[in-house]
Amino acid sequence: MIKKNEKGFTLILSLVLLLAMSLMGGGLIVISSSDHQSNNSSDEFQQTFYVAEHGLMEAQKSLINKMMGPVQDDGSRNEDIRSIPTNVEQAISNLDQDTPCYKSFRNLSRADDFEVVEHVQDQSFFNLISPILTSAPSFGDASEIDQETKRMQKFRFEYFSVNAGTSNYKAAGSSLKKTSGTIQRQGTAYRIYACGILGNVSKPEIIIPLETIAILSH
Repeated sequence: MIKKNEKGFTLILSLVLLLAMSLMGGGLIVISSSDHQSNNSSDEFQQTFYVAEHGLMEAQKSLINKMMGPVQDDGSRNEDIRSIPTNVEQAISNLDQDTPCYKSFRNLSRADDFEVVEHVQDQSFFNLISPILTSAPSFGDASEIDQETKRMQKFRFEYFSVNAGTSNYKAAGSSLKKTSGTIQRQGTAYRIYACGILGNVSKPEIIIPLETIAILSH
């Protein structure tokens, strides 16, 4: 009786299993790397969105300062320094229409009476948060702070504000008189556009455009 040669079969089976395990291991590495890149990309988009929101806040604060005057050291406002332009030609000349941020608003009305109040470009988000980043101990040791600093320095923001005309808004008083209540007042509506930008402002890696409306009283 001829004995079967099982040694050769065992060697072939071992090679097949080794190949299968290698393919599975390589696939897991690719999947893990892809998930890591996806998480990093998601974090960058989220952070860029936060930067765009901050751009809206900075634009609103600038509008208030222009309308009411800048805040002085004693907390009061200098009403003698108010600089919201009323001349349309002067307003239009303040706008740079070639920036990626401006071009990202495809539904933007570009009529002849497009009255731009202010256009601020290429602002560093890191410069605003650097005091918090360097003073808070919760951010970790020096190497972690340095790593976070390099990451935050990549983010910029840009904003511009447009006079959208007069608008009514509701205001409520706190008087105890029976006649007090919610009333409508006349104000000026401003449409605010802001972008969060990751990377070079002329060729951004990520750009997030946001817009809102603010109404300020006369």
